[in-house]
Amino acid sequence: MAKIAVLDPRQWVSLHADYLYSYAVARLDDEEQARDLVQETFLAALERTGQFRGNSSERTWLTAILKHKIIDVYRKRNSGLANRGSLQQEVDRAPDQEFFEADNGHWKEAYAPQALGIESEDPLVNKELTGILQLCLKKLPALWFSVFTMKHMDEAATEMICDQLKLTQGNFWVIIHRAKLNLRACIQKAWM
Repeated sequence: MAKIAVLDPRQWVSLHADYLYSYAVARLDDEEQARDLVQETFLAALERTGQFRGNSSERTWLTAILKHKIIDVYRKRNSGLANRGSLQQEVDRAPDQEFFEADNGHWKEAYAPQALGIESEDPLVNKELTGILQLCLKKLPALWFSVFTMKHMDEAATEMICDQLKLTQGNFWVIIHRAKLNLRACIQKAWM
């Protein structure tokens, strides 16, 4: 017989606050907002203790609640964007075609990514690269940051991201592509 997990809200702060805070900061890059979301997560969880079925651990359940709160923040950040139609106009213009071969979509030789020289497993090098990546992520527009983070940090499905952020698939792929181009250029500039 399966053992049903029991919630212990009195232990949540000591057991899960640091983890949830780190999780939120990595996705929002705003320490104050991350603290607020962790508190909101605990409050929402307290209100929903009756909905906990025990199919996952407390931490997994709390993280799922936090994920939804982070997505709400992404939506709020991106709802202020002036004209969504302008993104479709950018897609139609496709200025990035200069970077790729028309017949196969591969990088043109002149624009191909350069090796960063970080193939070593040296933890100090990896820590420096992580810091540079965080700085480069901060430079992305809010929508690009949201889409990139959801796709590559949270490994969310494309359909879910499009649904949550009200994007078309075409807009999604343009945003991902441009975010990657910008991150690559920023990392190469900062690293070299």
